[in-house]
Amino acid sequence: MNQNNQTSRLVEWHPILEAVSNRFIPENEWPSAAGGGALVYMERRANEDPSTWNKLIEPGLRALESEALARYGHAFSELFGEQQDGLLQDVQHDRVRDWPVSSAMFFNALLELVVEGYYGNPESGGNREGKSWEMIGFRPGPVSGEQGPPVEADLPLRTLDQLQDRYDAVVIGAGAGGSVAAAVLAESGMRVLVIERGRWLRYDQVGRDHLRNHRLSKFGHNTGPDLEGSPRTFLAEAGEERITAPHEGDYHNNAMTVGGGTRVYGAQAWRFHPEDFRMASHYGIPDGSSLSDWPISYEDLEPYYVRAEWEVGVSGDGNAHTGHAKRSRPYPMPAMPLTTEARRLAEAAARLGWDAGSVPLLINSVERDGRPACGQCGQCVGFACPTNSKNGGHNTMLVRAATTGNCDIICDTMVERIEAEGGKRATGVRLVQEAGGKIRRQLVAAGQVIVAAGAIESARLLLNSATDAEPDGIGNRSGQVGRNLQGHVYTGAYGLMDDPIQDGLGPGVSIATLRFAHDNGGGVIGGGLLANEFTRLPLIHWYRALAPDAPRWGLAGKEVMRDSYLRTSQIQGPIQEIPTSESRVRLSRTVKDRFGMPVAQLSGQVHPESLRAAAMLGEQAEKWLWAAGARQIWRTTPGTGLSGGQHQAGTLRMGDDPATSVTDPTGRVHGYDNLWVSDGSVHVTNGGVNPVLTILALAFRTSENIVKHS
Repeated sequence: MNQNNQTSRLVEWHPILEAVSNRFIPENEWPSAAGGGALVYMERRANEDPSTWNKLIEPGLRALESEALARYGHAFSELFGEQQDGLLQDVQHDRVRDWPVSSAMFFNALLELVVEGYYGNPESGGNREGKSWEMIGFRPGPVSGEQGPPVEADLPLRTLDQLQDRYDAVVIGAGAGGSVAAAVLAESGMRVLVIERGRWLRYDQVGRDHLRNHRLSKFGHNTGPDLEGSPRTFLAEAGEERITAPHEGDYHNNAMTVGGGTRVYGAQAWRFHPEDFRMASHYGIPDGSSLSDWPISYEDLEPYYVRAEWEVGVSGDGNAHTGHAKRSRPYPMPAMPLTTEARRLAEAAARLGWDAGSVPLLINSVERDGRPACGQCGQCVGFACPTNSKNGGHNTMLVRAATTGNCDIICDTMVERIEAEGGKRATGVRLVQEAGGKIRRQLVAAGQVIVAAGAIESARLLLNSATDAEPDGIGNRSGQVGRNLQGHVYTGAYGLMDDPIQDGLGPGVSIATLRFAHDNGGGVIGGGLLANEFTRLPLIHWYRALAPDAPRWGLAGKEVMRDSYLRTSQIQGPIQEIPTSESRVRLSRTVKDRFGMPVAQLSGQVHPESLRAAAMLGEQAEKWLWAAGARQIWRTTPGTGLSGGQHQAGTLRMGDDPATSVTDPTGRVHGYDNLWVSDGSVHVTNGGVNPVLTILALAFRTSENIVKHS
């Protein structure tokens, strides 16, 4: 059905749509759903997804109208409010007969559309004049108010025709690890090529849709890869291989653009703890796990943590969290100021006798390197920074690399395979690109090859680069490539307070405790971080942060959104996952991408010990919230499925023994003299904190070794 016909069908159903929408969100001193533009949003969604409209919404509306006529002899739009609500309650709870579709499924789908149109961002067609945001107290932009796009440095982007035949070093991926490698190698005098499969997205090109971002990706995301032509598959326990799209959970997507995940991340900059590097020795190896010690120690990495903090840029309090890791140098920037919520939680932690302190962030708390301090906007994580104050690969290390004149960057280009000879030396990379409807391929020779495409895509690339010497993929003589995939299970709790504790100042995450990182008793292996959460988008609040017993529609639902948005605190954090060899990346035998390359096939589950640690940490989150004065608390419970996501790691783990690892302690693939890995793939364990600072630190260390061996 074309768009004009679809719109005309919407006009036909306008009276009942308006009536139902206004019962879901009635008018009071603030606009109703229709008055707030929800119907405009629904028209857009109906045109974007006519299948759902035609197969679920329209049949449900027709059945609802018939039920109204049968019960009351009038159209739904002509009924009294109490009659409309009673009928909708019956529909919600599947108490009506002979419906062409599930009445509860219809109800929930329509309610979600109305809510999305009312509380979503105005650019999506609803939330007229941002009135719903004003109602609940959400402020999206910087404290200083509206401003133009941030000033962003130009990068030396090249086309295929502009590439040299050979480079001293080729870096695959322009994220955290790849950007550091590019800068260190280019500054050493090497001629470097950086290959990024995504695009260079300037601020205005990174979408700000509250339903299409890396925090809430219901209908898509705001970076790469493209939704078409870039699938992955997930292998279920029964052996069924199902296709998953880039914005769906089973895809475990990290942003694919220049800067990678650092383009839209929340930028927490934690160091791993000394115990994180010797988990197996400290706790033993649980049954069914592949838990192992790192081949390096915290002391080996500490100088590189310092480099990452100072050269990329971290704000933090060097006197906080001192009991967990020794520091040889303070942070280069002071910590962001504590928010109202953080001050309340600090007082509660003191009453409990817990150590708690500021969260280190890869965000400017003061002007630095010509870029301003954080504007404290209300939509940090999942979006590009409106003041260019988040420090990522795109605006720090890649800019440094470009300044040397030794670095070329090519975007929208895949590396199909790494060319190698004799299973000992990488000779170059084979590129593929689609432009103007045509697919082009090109071979580029390389003195050094650095793989930094993220744990899933890096493993996929090595598996797809099979040779006669290594028929199962480069570095895969022992079958270790792709195994031990891990991310972070998150756990925690929400607490509803009597008084407002959210001041709307971003990033939001402000205070944390590392008290439960290790040695928590009860046989718990590891532990993790607890911190308050980033500023919530209004839709995330509705979808995830309302109390389980809270009304979700009607005047009561509207009031609970207004009353709870600024009064709800969330404490959560990642736990130290226990890796397993069966959580892994393979190549799909049946599904290929738009270039004919087998896609990544994912499989695995969270180890039971990880869930036990999560339960312990969730209990502590509740305790912290009770101490802070919460009147109602409910816990978040992690699932048991594969964990990867934006913290993906482990598929090319480092180690001394080639039989149980893929790279050596410097990040070089076993058996090769010039093939390196510079991303989270090399992590043996992934820490009970966000891993990006460790990725950056290891990248500095690996890059130093590349320079030494070149």
